[in-house]
Amino acid sequence: MCRFMSNTVVGFLNLLSLLASIPIIGAGLWMARSGATCEHTLQTPLLVIGFVILVVSLVGFIGACFNLVWALWVYLVVMLCLIAAFMAFTAFGFVVTAPGGGVAVPGHKYEEYRLEGYSTWLRGRVKDPRYWRTIRSCLFRSRTCEKIASWTPIDYSVKDLSPVQSGCCKPPTSCVYSGEVAVAQDPDCYKWNNAPTLLCYDCDSCKAGAIEEARRRWHKISMLNVVVLLLLVLFYAVGCCAFQNARREDDLYQYPYGRDPRVPKIWPGTRRHDSYWWCC
Repeated sequence: MCRFMSNTVVGFLNLLSLLASIPIIGAGLWMARSGATCEHTLQTPLLVIGFVILVVSLVGFIGACFNLVWALWVYLVVMLCLIAAFMAFTAFGFVVTAPGGGVAVPGHKYEEYRLEGYSTWLRGRVKDPRYWRTIRSCLFRSRTCEKIASWTPIDYSVKDLSPVQSGCCKPPTSCVYSGEVAVAQDPDCYKWNNAPTLLCYDCDSCKAGAIEEARRRWHKISMLNVVVLLLLVLFYAVGCCAFQNARREDDLYQYPYGRDPRVPKIWPGTRRHDSYWWCC
């Protein structure tokens, strides 16, 4: 089947993947510069994926267009490593983001989040004081809590909250602050402070809300990675065909009379340039 597959198809597919890597890189740079998400774990893989796809597609495009065996060999090796890395990253993403989700609050539309409901790896990241200070500062700069600062108790009953708003901008709904409380309360109840710069940013519920928002984004990226992984496998299969075609043509020009040791071979430098013009 590879014998009948033109290198034009290979070059065209790699050109498409090269162009597709540009918005991926742009999205990663925009997330890093604009602070669209406070979970920086998502930004680095996005940038790495974009740059790797850009370089690999460029090598594959050049190798397919000019029938360069060495370029296609490098392309296939890097593509195989990329597929393996993608499989590991996607599997890790599904495992890490599998647990989680909110707990319904009776009489309210929003949900509340508990830190113990998430994977050990995610909990370990937000429990790191240096890492949490960075996320906490980012959450405060996003002014997410300012959007609900003027809400009344009725608003809290009929309106929904984002995970960060639910965990960082208010105390847990179960907290009681009037009079003497006979039973022990949620530890977050004692961390709450009315000061706009404090609120519940040091609460476990805030850390859980930040994890929940990151988990939702990461889960979407993992779903997208499945599609990308299938496309990479397709590109790898087509690249194998291009590699076989390039080697066959290389042998044709070096050994026009067959692999007879008595007949000197023609070196690749004498190949006709019109044989690969515009990948045809």
